[in-house]
Amino acid sequence: MHLLTDQLFFPPINSANPDGVLAVGGDLLPERLILAYKSGIFPWFNPGEPIIWWSPNPRMVLFLDELVVSKSMRKTINKNVFEITFNQDFRGVISHCQKIKRDGQRGTWITNDMIEAYCKLNEMGVAKSVEVWKNKELVGGLYGIDLGNIFCGESMFSKVSNASKIAFIALVNQLKTENYLFLDCQVYNEHLESLGCREIERDAFLKILNTK
Repeated sequence: MHLLTDQLFFPPINSANPDGVLAVGGDLLPERLILAYKSGIFPWFNPGEPIIWWSPNPRMVLFLDELVVSKSMRKTINKNVFEITFNQDFRGVISHCQKIKRDGQRGTWITNDMIEAYCKLNEMGVAKSVEVWKNKELVGGLYGIDLGNIFCGESMFSKVSNASKIAFIALVNQLKTENYLFLDCQVYNEHLESLGCREIERDAFLKILNTK
């Protein structure tokens, strides 16, 4: 495991340990975060810990044509009870992602420093959000890093049933229209798998990531 300094540098991806941990330390400045995502690396750590940088193998992704939308989900969408916006309340979305209670988790990995760092990236046009509204209340959404041809999802939340799925499906449909290569979902979970996401080898992920 590598210990980062102030130098803007990451070690080779293949030096990550079996769990996917690549390095510790460094900072959350925009330049480092952008370099990380372009290199297939992301930060993930608990409050009170040093910054931990990950590049897991395998990697969870969604190839956009493989999106799975259930019949019940289609019915929910067709009811038009939700309003969807893009990049209209980034801070609201990331703040809800920080506060929402999740099964099996005691707290959140989205620290206040993380919020400020990603809000800075949002101001730069690099981090973006999808918002889901019901009766003018923000009830769901997601945010991530936009690399121009790949979107790196970071976190999503729901205050009402299906709101995060609505945001996810809206994002995928938008990415399709703009000919993105895939949606990076980082690590496996059953919820993502139900939407059509699957694991691929890290080398395959990096090959596509480096496609110009």
